[in-house]
Amino acid sequence: MFKLVVMSFAFCLGLVSCGPKAFVKGNYDDVNRENLLNDQWSETDMQKAVQDLVASLSNSYVIKNSKTPPIVMVTKLQNKTSEHIDTQNIMDMVRVELMNTGKFSFVDKEARQDVADEYNYQNSGMVSKETQKGPGGQIGADYIINGRLDSIVQEVGKDKTVYYKLTLNLTNLKTNVIAWSNFKQIRKVYRKRTIGL
Repeated sequence: MFKLVVMSFAFCLGLVSCGPKAFVKGNYDDVNRENLLNDQWSETDMQKAVQDLVASLSNSYVIKNSKTPPIVMVTKLQNKTSEHIDTQNIMDMVRVELMNTGKFSFVDKEARQDVADEYNYQNSGMVSKETQKGPGGQIGADYIINGRLDSIVQEVGKDKTVYYKLTLNLTNLKTNVIAWSNFKQIRKVYRKRTIGL
């Protein structure tokens, strides 16, 4: 009987320890500290890739020789990886980092419908004529920035490598000529750990 009770207790303990774990306590962390918690695209990957590409574009021939800050529109980043990655988040960081250099001005593609709606409202008679805005005054972009995120995953035995390549292009809207292009490569190496009892 005693043996049965001990076995039942051990079984129940095993069930409890194998159940879902809840994260109940957290601390703030430095967002600039490397995050290699798992083998997927992380904020560290995004920061490293964006910083290097922004530095490359800011120091490129086309930007250094521009008499005035070019008007740029950030468009799409294609996700060619097998992961679900928020590519809008990457392009937002690209825009903010480029804007912080003081070498670029931006038009907001995402705000176009909101702007059109506001034009309609301001011309509805609800807004004074002295402060009304309307179509015809916007500035056209000189360049668009787009790109692609690729990945290659290799796994042999206990070893796994994850390779990312973020490519960005700056395209002249008047000529459709790519004025600048560069890529950033990231490779991460992982080793499986044997989990014992």
